[in-house]
Amino acid sequence: MQVEYADVSDVGNREENQDRAAVVANEASALLVAFDGMGGHADGARAAQIGRQTLLEAFAAEKHPVFDPLGLLHLSLGRAHEGVVEGGRKMPLEHRPRATCAVCLVQDGAAYWAHLGDSRVYHIRDGTVIERTRDHTHVEQLLREGMIHEDELHSHPMRNYVDCCIGGEAAQPEMSLSLRKPLQSGDVLLVCTDGVWANLRDAQIAGFFRQDGPPLAQALSDLVSRAVEASSPHSDNATAAALRWLG
Repeated sequence: MQVEYADVSDVGNREENQDRAAVVANEASALLVAFDGMGGHADGARAAQIGRQTLLEAFAAEKHPVFDPLGLLHLSLGRAHEGVVEGGRKMPLEHRPRATCAVCLVQDGAAYWAHLGDSRVYHIRDGTVIERTRDHTHVEQLLREGMIHEDELHSHPMRNYVDCCIGGEAAQPEMSLSLRKPLQSGDVLLVCTDGVWANLRDAQIAGFFRQDGPPLAQALSDLVSRAVEASSPHSDNATAAALRWLG
């Protein structure tokens, strides 16, 4: 498997970075993860760290290529949720640690992904978004019901209300999982927290990953810097991991 990959995290204008990201790869498979500790809750950074560690450990324990990619994502995110819930069990419900997340597994010329909340997965081909995840948020539901237009997502007063995350209540969250997504040489998979996309349109994000552009690590760093600049002086933590499939 030939891939190029990188991850970047910027604290933005916040005092603490509660995001966590990683990319790990071997000869047969690769895993990208991005977790966003929810700043309004205690120990958001710890929730993100538990999520990251749980996914990486689950991936490392598998034989590769992974026999059941979506099963791995589903079960390991469930374990991450249970770990975060256990860590906050003695806290009042409204103060328990929580995190949103986006994860993607790449192998055998295809990608598989899952997400909870408003962290996203983007599938980009030559500077164009060919697919991305749909947020588990109130405004996304309004969009699906035709109550608002896509252009209103970024300015809606309830844009930060997340309906789904790991942590908080003990019941398993209703995560979204993809089907198998075939890849072409040069395709980019991007997982990111909302600090990256909050004030950038999808086309702007994808534009950093043209095939005639800079190396992936530089493109990702430029994207995160632009995201922080676009939201300044109130930018959130901005975190992303990306992988370019080369064949």
